[in-house]
Amino acid sequence: MLARRFVIRGRVQGVGFRYFVYEAALRLGLCGWVANRMDGTVEVHAETDDSAKMRNFLALISAGPPHAFVDDFDARDVEPENCGSFRITR
Repeated sequence: MLARRFVIRGRVQGVGFRYFVYEAALRLGLCGWVANRMDGTVEVHAETDDSAKMRNFLALISAGPPHAFVDDFDARDVEPENCGSFRITR
């Protein structure tokens, strides 16, 4: 199981970014969560057993929805949470 944590910076709050990430994860069959952070970034935890799906997910969230602008992001491998589904959290 691949598990990765992303922190995305830029204009990513107030532009539907979390919903975009949620829909992308559902389409690709990933589990995990997405949340706004107090510092204006968005944090994403994603899990899959397919490295191609993780690459596709990364490509999607690097671009974001039409009104978002991704300046930069950090990505790191983390321990799986065995999440089962994908959700939007606060």
